[in-house]
Amino acid sequence: MKKQSSRPPLAVFDLDGTLADTAHRQRFLERAPRDWDAFFAAAGEDPPLAEGVALALRSAEECEVVYLTGRPERCRRDTLAWLAAQGLPKGRVWMRRDDDRRPARRTKLEILRRLAGEREIRVLVDDDELVCEDAERAGFTVVRARWAAASTALRDAQEGEGRT
Repeated sequence: MKKQSSRPPLAVFDLDGTLADTAHRQRFLERAPRDWDAFFAAAGEDPPLAEGVALALRSAEECEVVYLTGRPERCRRDTLAWLAAQGLPKGRVWMRRDDDRRPARRTKLEILRRLAGEREIRVLVDDDELVCEDAERAGFTVVRARWAAASTALRDAQEGEGRT
């Protein structure tokens, strides 16, 4: 049972592939071995995805916007700077521990359930189909972010390597 709160519901947004266009840094994942340091170091240069940014701004009219990303904690400073530079709503950013290699669908669902214990979650917006499917099965309302080009390398990293 959800706790009643006078605070607004949450709108939960993924970053990579939802708000941030990662296409320019995919090359770091398409080589062997994958260059994770370079991949994350280039995140500050991500162009915003207009559809995702517009949805986050609209959501902020009725909801508190929070961010749920598979990026490791060591990327926090760059991530916060990027969010501010895009004019996105201020909100808490949930990131994975640097040593957490579980699939994104597991880490994200765990955090969603924790958040739902305290607040209503109005929507999750994410580009990862497996995250979306698991969240829907758990009863969450999901918007699939299909406005960025899909990346096989990123999908494999999210599911198989627990990296983003």
